[in-house]
Amino acid sequence: MSEQRRGGEHRDDRRGNRPQGGRDGKGRERSGSRGEGGPRRGWSSSRPSERGRRSTPSRQVAFEGLRLIREDDAYANLVLPRLLRSHRVSGRDAAFTTELFYGSLRAQGRLDAILAACVDRPLEKVDPALVDVLRLGAYQLLDMTVAPHAATSETVALARSEVGAGAASFVNAVLRRVGERTLEEWIDEVAPERAKDPTGHLAVVHSHPRWVVRALTDALAGHGRSRDEIDELLAAQNAAPAVSLVMRPGLTDLDELIDHGASAGRLSVFAASWPSGDPGGMDAVKEGRVAVQDEGSQLAALALALGADDLVRADDAHWLDLCAGPGGKAALLGGLTVGHDADLLAVELQPHRTELVERAVATLQEAGCEISTRTADGTTLGAELPGRFSRVLADVPCSGLGALRRRPEARWRRTPADVGQLSTLQRTLLTSALDAAAPGGVVAYVTCSPHLAETRLVVADVLKGREDVEELDARDAVRAGVLPAHRTDIELGEGPAVQLWPHVHGTDAMYICLLRKQSAPAVEGTPTS
Repeated sequence: MSEQRRGGEHRDDRRGNRPQGGRDGKGRERSGSRGEGGPRRGWSSSRPSERGRRSTPSRQVAFEGLRLIREDDAYANLVLPRLLRSHRVSGRDAAFTTELFYGSLRAQGRLDAILAACVDRPLEKVDPALVDVLRLGAYQLLDMTVAPHAATSETVALARSEVGAGAASFVNAVLRRVGERTLEEWIDEVAPERAKDPTGHLAVVHSHPRWVVRALTDALAGHGRSRDEIDELLAAQNAAPAVSLVMRPGLTDLDELIDHGASAGRLSVFAASWPSGDPGGMDAVKEGRVAVQDEGSQLAALALALGADDLVRADDAHWLDLCAGPGGKAALLGGLTVGHDADLLAVELQPHRTELVERAVATLQEAGCEISTRTADGTTLGAELPGRFSRVLADVPCSGLGALRRRPEARWRRTPADVGQLSTLQRTLLTSALDAAAPGGVVAYVTCSPHLAETRLVVADVLKGREDVEELDARDAVRAGVLPAHRTDIELGEGPAVQLWPHVHGTDAMYICLLRKQSAPAVEGTPTS
């Protein structure tokens, strides 16, 4: 639902009909100007009283967020909360900002195709800051319920304050052209015909790069689903995700969260659903007893912590999180070590990410959980600590194509070459994880990407070179972390690995594969689970 329908930002944004802009009966542009400095009607926003004024804080926050993502490779889900706090934007204005910021990021490809049709030179030759402004304005005009005159005038004011007076005139002219058509009319013009170019059509309609459309289509088929689901998957990747909370084991319960407005989660036994907004003000979050975490991530950790109970054949005393940052899964695993009288080692390569892990597990450590953190290279840890751990989580770095709902910038930042480089690293990390596993221990190989080159192919390639590893059926292990009411009807595919999907499960597209280290080479013909 549009944030404007929930109250919006200004009365001016909520009322007022679409101005009579565009062209007159003779094809002339109708700006409404009555001379230099005279009153301007319709789409123009250059009234003397508005010259030099800044746009609204909400739009400035959205613009600054886009700039940080473009210039500093920042992450959207980290940038926005900080900017909202620093600019003191809250309530309905924060909701408006969130929709504008994330929406314009998700729609970037489609918006650029439309803007390219409205600009007299290649879009890449336009000042990048100006392109950011235009995207924000076009998104308000085409995708939100902001009144057109408010969308245009506020965007022009943003351009004037952030880029310059000349930019304001340019933005005004371009947005007048954008506003002459509806979103559906623009798509009909700029998107290739589906019959002739299905990938190109989907790329514009759902605003994903062509290579991502192809990769996700292949992933559906490769994981046993129909290619015809691609529209549903791409649409789900563009939908704002619900806020899911995770309850740290032993530190809180659902009743406490219900008292603060939460409700039961949809899938995970440790999940709660947050209605809307930032739950950071709740005491349980401030104290580290509750955190924000997608239910798919929870199920990946729970498959190893709960579902592997009947699968582990080793001394179950030492657990390992090989790529622990930022610490969400480590905290969930760490809280569950108590029931197994085990300890957890959480490893992260970068010191600043190790600090994030330490913050995530601090409250659990204070409660008596044996969790230690270490800054180390996960690719060599298996050689340093061979055969030590009964349970190993290898939640490896990946392209993030399964989390585009919450990190929409990844679709524009990643390239096919990145996937190739990452898959090499993923193979090395999985090999290290298997080396670190004790005989009879279980390794969970997890990615937040359904890309075949990061999931099934990585596992297949690693297993080709090892006779001491067997793949287990992960479906029952995943069900162990699912609420009892849904354990029998959750759709987990043909196995043995589990691929979750946004359009099927309402989670990020997590891939969960369980592997068991054998004490001796497997005998040919022996069942693998």
